[in-house]
Amino acid sequence: MARYLGIDFGTKRIGVAVSDELGLTAQPLPTLEPSTDEEAVFAIQGLIDEYGVCEVIVGLPKNMNGTLGPAAERASAFAECLKESAHVEVTMWDERLTSRAAERLLIEADLSRAKRKGRVDRMAAAFILQGFLDRRHRQQERSS
Repeated sequence: MARYLGIDFGTKRIGVAVSDELGLTAQPLPTLEPSTDEEAVFAIQGLIDEYGVCEVIVGLPKNMNGTLGPAAERASAFAECLKESAHVEVTMWDERLTSRAAERLLIEADLSRAKRKGRVDRMAAAFILQGFLDRRHRQQERSS
């Protein structure tokens, strides 16, 4: 089976997570810190090839009232660029509160602020991907 890749797209760092081969669980990967969007697309293409990814899930940072702000527009533009370059399906996923949930989890794990810095992004990517996988799994159960 193919895998899924989750992305928490930020201005400085990109959190990344990959699913297991059954598409049930998300595992965080090392955070990317590309200088340009082109560099980011190239790095993600490498992960797509390495893991045999069939679909990329990009977090869409909606405002709490559901509207799209500048961060959401940047994430959408990046997703389009990725879709054109990587030749895989790209799905946008509402990521409201994922970074906050990741931060809370790492605080509960008693990690220092310095250690949390890069880990929040990859944990947020795992939360984004896990939400997508859980919904996909529920839909498959209903249809069978």
